[in-house]
Amino acid sequence: MFETVRPLIAEYGELQQELADPALHADPARAKKANRRYAELSKIVAAHGAWVQAGDDLEAARELAKEDEAFAEEVPALEASLAEAQEKLRRLLIPRDPDDGRDVIMEIKGGEGGAESALFAADLLRMYIQYAQSKGWKTELLERNESDLGGYKDVQLAIKSNASDPSQGVWAHLKYEGGVHRVQRVPVTETQGRIHTSTTGVLVFPEVDEPEEVDLNQNDLKIDVYRSSGPGGQSVNTTDSAVRITHLPTGIVVSMQNEKSQLQNREAAMRVLRARLLARQQEELAAAASDARRSQIRSMDRSERIRTYNFPENRIADHRTGYKAYNLDQVMNGALDPIIESAIRADEESQLAVSGDE
Repeated sequence: MFETVRPLIAEYGELQQELADPALHADPARAKKANRRYAELSKIVAAHGAWVQAGDDLEAARELAKEDEAFAEEVPALEASLAEAQEKLRRLLIPRDPDDGRDVIMEIKGGEGGAESALFAADLLRMYIQYAQSKGWKTELLERNESDLGGYKDVQLAIKSNASDPSQGVWAHLKYEGGVHRVQRVPVTETQGRIHTSTTGVLVFPEVDEPEEVDLNQNDLKIDVYRSSGPGGQSVNTTDSAVRITHLPTGIVVSMQNEKSQLQNREAAMRVLRARLLARQQEELAAAASDARRSQIRSMDRSERIRTYNFPENRIADHRTGYKAYNLDQVMNGALDPIIESAIRADEESQLAVSGDE
């Protein structure tokens, strides 16, 4: 059983030697990739060792029980330990998303509901920032387009982690957040206390580690500069610091005006553009893959309604996993772990079901 572990153990040994070579660390990108893979394999090697040990302990207890019945009492507990070790190893052997260790760029956009949707976009931004802080991640506000009432028509946030273990990466957790988030509450603009339903869209892209990962021809870019403006159209500064980059082959447009420097806005726009192009490449690959191998939890349909936030009932519900809880106040303060864990678990179950059918 678990014959696939053998080549992984061999790869683990090779990586140990590679990481001990000072020459590797002269190339930060290569060293980062090697460290991520080493962290991933370390868990598998440890789990395999625990599984083997549990099997040996059970076998020894059964043998000793033939001569001493006292050892027979230990067998049920050891059988349970073996089953637990086996399940842990089985889950670790699920092919991991190669982007799990990446940082992300998140876009939150107002949808149906006008001013209320924009206000909820601000609430979601705060929720994700607080969640990131709870994980020890760093956040950077790349761009924001404020609404008149203090919310956001759209806002872009970069989230970074220094974790070497891909399972602890930003993308590993936040890739499930893309989709339509529905809010039910009494808007601040409602005078008669009626509950309204609004929606806000969230897009999540894995950030490119190295620019070379995405084939980007400068001749394919149309770059415009213009004067920044804020809510209501008033001037933010008197120089042409805002940047709009159009990728001509795909039609993707990225605009940045958050910084006062044109150079900084251009660099931020290029980061977002690369992330969007990487996501586009991955979507094309996923579309060409077998339907059965696609994640049932992280679909490519960005119009999918994934979650409802019901403020009058203090209820949060995820429509993909069936998760439901009555602690919305805590969730809005960043307590997202149980919801995200339910998505991770459902994704694993989906993949295990597919592998079991093959």
